[in-house]
This record gives sequence, structure tokens and C-alpha cells, in this order.
Amino acid sequence: MKTAILIDGGFYRRRAQAILGDQTPEQRAIELANYCKRHTRLHGEKSDLYRIFYYDCPPSAKKIFHPFLQRQVDLSKSDLYKWTIDFYEELKKKRKFALRMGKLAEEQASYSLREDVIKKLCRGTLKFEDLTENDFTLNIDQKGVDMRIGLDISSMAFKQQVDQIILISGDSDFVPAAKHARREGIDFILDPLGARIKPDLFEHIDGLRTCDSRFTKTL
Repeated sequence: MKTAILIDGGFYRRRAQAILGDQTPEQRAIELANYCKRHTRLHGEKSDLYRIFYYDCPPSAKKIFHPFLQRQVDLSKSDLYKWTIDFYEELKKKRKFALRMGKLAEEQASYSLREDVIKKLCRGTLKFEDLTENDFTLNIDQKGVDMRIGLDISSMAFKQQVDQIILISGDSDFVPAAKHARREGIDFILDPLGARIKPDLFEHIDGLRTCDSRFTKTL
């Protein structure tokens, strides 16, 4: 069986950091590569890895006004910017990895209060004068990532390049492409890294699989 693994990069980075903790760019890249290898050896199956496609957006280098600091913040000077660039470089060195990069909607980027902070303010458990810089989050939407995932799924299915597609994602936007792949006889597996999925998604996939019990322990 020839298998392609597709990774929603933003989803994986957030989930891995929350569950597995902080890592250096090199460590996180090794962690991801090893995790993908486990998919090809799970339950005694022996799959021939076609390629690992990693989908993400380059970090923003824009200067954005921060309402709490009352000044422009240069995102290119942040630790996250450097970490993300170094992480991509590490992935490029890995065998069988292919990076598919979208873009960020930087023109709409802004800082806003986190949802949990807003709830505390409304309940009165947090006072406005007690707000800190960490109570704000940067909002930047991705552009083109879901489209690239869908196009690659459809292309591999149409050309019969693989027998199996494993998608690591917590999003449901893949459904149209998954339907097409299954009609072409592709075995379509979803890995939400232990996150809950909508019950109606089960009818559009051939299996649900997460390869590390640390993710599923959070359920």
C-alpha cells in the first residue's frame, strides 16, 4: 500500500505544543517526522510512504499596532517568527517532506482580547486595570492552505498515485476532497490528534487514527 500523509501545519504545531510541550525547531521537526513514520507501521500494516505534505503559512513580518502597549509591534523581531522559520528549514531537510505554503491575510491582522479574558471581564472576576499584554492575542487568517490540501488530495486520487491518504487535521473543510478520493478507491484516514470531531464526519472517512496516546488522554 502506498501512503501519502498530509499535515495541517498550524493545527499540528498548536496541538503538539499544548499536549507535548515546547520544543526547539529541530526537536519539533524530528518529533513530527517520527510521528508520521508511526502511521506507516501501525497495527501491523506495512505502508510504502509516498510523501509527507506539510501545509502552513510563513510567519508575518508585519508591524501591527498593539492596543495594550499603545505602539507598533514588529513581528519579525519576535521569538515565534525566528522559531517558525527555523522549524521550516528543519522540515526541508527531512526525507520525503514537501512544504506547501499559503499566505497570511496580513491586511486584516489585529490584536484582540482572548475569549477567556473577555468572559472574566464580563463576570467581574477580572478588572480592566489588571489586564496584561498576555491577555491579548494576534489574529491573522490563513489563505490558500485548505485549497492546497484539497487540490493535492484530488490530484493524487485522480492520478492514482497513492492507495491511502492520511490527513492530520482538526478541520472539516476536507470533506469534498475526501469524498472524491474515496470515490476513486482511496483509503482515507483522518488523524485529529485526539481532538473531538463532528459525528457526521465519520461517513466521509474510512477510519480515525491517532498514533500517540498522549493526545487521546486529553479527551
